[in-house]
Amino acid sequence: MAVSNQVTLADAVSSPAFSTKMGNPLSIAPMMDRTDRHFRYFMRQITRKTLLYTEMITIPAIINGDREKLLGFSPEEHPLALQIGGDDPEQAAECARIAADWGYDEINLNIGCPSDRVKSGNFGACLMAEPETVAKVVEAMQTAVDLPVTVKHRIGIDDRDRYEDMAEFVRVVSNAGCQRFTIHARKAWLQGLSPKENRNVPPLRYQDIYHLKQEFSHLFIEINGGIKTLPEIKEHLSHVDAVMIGRAAYDNPYLFASVDQDIYGEKATPPTMKEVVTAMLPYIDFWVNSGLKLNSITRHLLHLFNGQPGAKAWRRYLTEKGSCSHVGAEVVEQALEFVKPRF
Repeated sequence: MAVSNQVTLADAVSSPAFSTKMGNPLSIAPMMDRTDRHFRYFMRQITRKTLLYTEMITIPAIINGDREKLLGFSPEEHPLALQIGGDDPEQAAECARIAADWGYDEINLNIGCPSDRVKSGNFGACLMAEPETVAKVVEAMQTAVDLPVTVKHRIGIDDRDRYEDMAEFVRVVSNAGCQRFTIHARKAWLQGLSPKENRNVPPLRYQDIYHLKQEFSHLFIEINGGIKTLPEIKEHLSHVDAVMIGRAAYDNPYLFASVDQDIYGEKATPPTMKEVVTAMLPYIDFWVNSGLKLNSITRHLLHLFNGQPGAKAWRRYLTEKGSCSHVGAEVVEQALEFVKPRF
């Protein structure tokens, strides 16, 4: 997408598409093995306003599994959405009630994941071929709880990738009560491409999502896929209601340092990188003293200083020391010495 350097926040927020009445204008995508509670707490030291998501959790796991392990979070993580995967309306309704009891702000249904494991369980992107099934799941959850029930999906799958196919999916699911849709701007090839390839190989089709917002102006439409910079975020917000950032949030977390000001209009000064790390130290001590290995947290901090002097040494030191036994926040403080000239 060609991004104009002349786009300003005033331009973006003055657009009829930009609204906070139905949802948050910026979010970090649910990512397997990425957006666990420790990453989310880390991101909360950088941005207080951005909507965060859990990793995708299957409905049977929530119903039958260790809920503290799967669903536990710190109060500081709000606003926080739980993303689930499944196709059984009754069980989905039970999950929604569990999510409400645990204090989540939103429940999101995954209709976008293209992996074979997800497909074999009949959830994820393959359900784009079954909009009526998705509608029943959404309706069951809407009936069960007062939480917003949202859907994340692709622009299409396999040969069902016309704009008209996506619009029909959204029409059917919105008629069941869903008012918010997050759309990955790539189709998913369920035959022949790996999940990783499905994140990069199919071309981005942002215009289809812009068109969807025009056709369904009453719905809250969020765009996702290939968005990496603040100017790109602002450009998209002139066309749709919200932007979801995926891998770029993990690879460049400090990208979000200014969004509370630039997107939400907050007056607080963005935190420095050192302030972000310092804020993490008590949290790290708590979890290490509770028996967690240091690298369960520090793996999420590796990319904080990307592009800064000493960033490579910071990553190397945390990687080498983080897996050692009986170490804690002192390792992170020592690693800061490698990037001290930055402050």
